[in-house]
Amino acid sequence: MPNKRRTQEPTLTGGYHELDSYLPRSGNLGYRISRYDLVIDYRVASNRMTATATITATSYQQLTRFGLDLAGSMRVDRVTMNGKRSRHSHRSGKLSVTPASPIPPGGAMTVVVRYGGSPRPVRSQWGTVGWEELEDGALCANQPNGAPSWFPCDDHPEAKAPFHIEITTDNPYYALANGRLESTKRRGSQTTWVYDQVEPMSTYLASIQIGQYEHRTLTRGPVPVHALLPSRLSDEFDVSFQRQVQMVEAFTEMFGPYPFSQYTAVVTDDELEIPLEAETFSTFGANHCDGTQDHERLIAHELAHQWFGNSVTCARWRDIWLHEGFACYSEWLWSQHSGGRSADEWAHHYYDKLADDPSSQVLADPGPEEMFDDWLYKRGAITLHALRLRLGDGEFFALLQRWTDKYRYQAATTEDFIALASTFSTDSLGDIWQDWLYSSELPSFPTMRPNR
Repeated sequence: MPNKRRTQEPTLTGGYHELDSYLPRSGNLGYRISRYDLVIDYRVASNRMTATATITATSYQQLTRFGLDLAGSMRVDRVTMNGKRSRHSHRSGKLSVTPASPIPPGGAMTVVVRYGGSPRPVRSQWGTVGWEELEDGALCANQPNGAPSWFPCDDHPEAKAPFHIEITTDNPYYALANGRLESTKRRGSQTTWVYDQVEPMSTYLASIQIGQYEHRTLTRGPVPVHALLPSRLSDEFDVSFQRQVQMVEAFTEMFGPYPFSQYTAVVTDDELEIPLEAETFSTFGANHCDGTQDHERLIAHELAHQWFGNSVTCARWRDIWLHEGFACYSEWLWSQHSGGRSADEWAHHYYDKLADDPSSQVLADPGPEEMFDDWLYKRGAITLHALRLRLGDGEFFALLQRWTDKYRYQAATTEDFIALASTFSTDSLGDIWQDWLYSSELPSFPTMRPNR
């Protein structure tokens, strides 16, 4: 049974959805989800999943039919709506449900979907995203539209809700999901792991990791920090991740309280091209845990996403710089804090690279083809450096802490950040936004200009 502990109510930025122009086939209209309960049985050797998703929602308009995002690799066996069997169809990545009677505006909806199959990534213009098999386990890499590869959902970054996830898998595998581990129960050759993510979460951040991992507790507080890793990488982890706890402490001082109950760094036995963020944990490949500190900037980047991206989430994919620019700048802040290059030195370094290969796109609306390109990360970080030079450290870090507090567990836009930043300056900041966010041309490197 789901844990009865009180959950955070999702805070929504509008009365209804607008489908995202970058991903117009993702997301759904007519209702808002307030909770997901996922009960999943997964067999590693055969990559077979059987699952039940219970989705609690409220309609904001009369519904004679509604949709959920679910990949075609999943087979839907049965759908009920408020306890009654419902007709459904499943094609082109959409599960369409017809309730026995229309749902009025403001109507309560409890949708139960029984489904199963062999989960696999979905193809997108950014490659394959979603559920991935490892050599000996599985992981989820959902960003931006891979969540439907393993559960039915309203796949839109603004549609945040609490999650309850139960995952049963074979021994001796360790299963990790978002939130706090509430219980484990071993029955024969299998173990059920029960997690509650009480703070609202975007679907692309929902994740499960399964592997033959060693569990470590790096610190129990004030923010509990854990690690999951293959035993063979134990010595390498001690070097590569030796400053993980100090990093949490430093970012808490810079950005405000850590927004979740705990944090876990996962290292897979496989190599991964890039690390992955999820709410309450990050996943790194064995190649990022090599007994050096060469990948420490990536460890900082993924941790920073807990504040910028996971707690405060962009309401539209065009505002992705609010995630990646902030996480990239956090790399530079950690470098300076830990005795490496200063943020200003890194800003100069990457400004020169941007000048050699400038993008013709606008940071505040880069287009779907370029929203994960490296130039966006670096230009977003230099935008924040320009703002820091204008405001000064005191006001700049006060702004970051106000941002993570005001929009905690919510979705926000570039316009929201601009409006909030204006309250930390007596002068107009319009030139910064015009030069760095809304012009494609690379402006001059920012210089310190104190407020008058």
